[in-house]
Amino acid sequence: MPKEAQNTFEQNMEAMSKMSPEQVQDKIKELNKICICRNCPTYVGTGENKLTFCAIGKSTIIKIDRGCLCPGCPVQKAMALRWDRYCLKGSGVEQSRMS
Repeated sequence: MPKEAQNTFEQNMEAMSKMSPEQVQDKIKELNKICICRNCPTYVGTGENKLTFCAIGKSTIIKIDRGCLCPGCPVQKAMALRWDRYCLKGSGVEQSRMS
């Protein structure tokens, strides 16, 4: 059986742009379940409790880069993200605008 093609980041963002605010929040809650931010050296010990910065934008608490797990995160793969350090640099959408 042929492997199903994964959506691109742009296709994922287009799909999310058509969701209601409630659906977007549900999607973020779903992504939080597979997010690995809580294990990241930059996240640990900061007191931050939010996750999926790739979707919600950078942290207002995290300020020091101590390493990044984003490239190995299931959310990164699921959303076809191609950046890193979302907690410090901003969401995928924000970083795509800077590219």
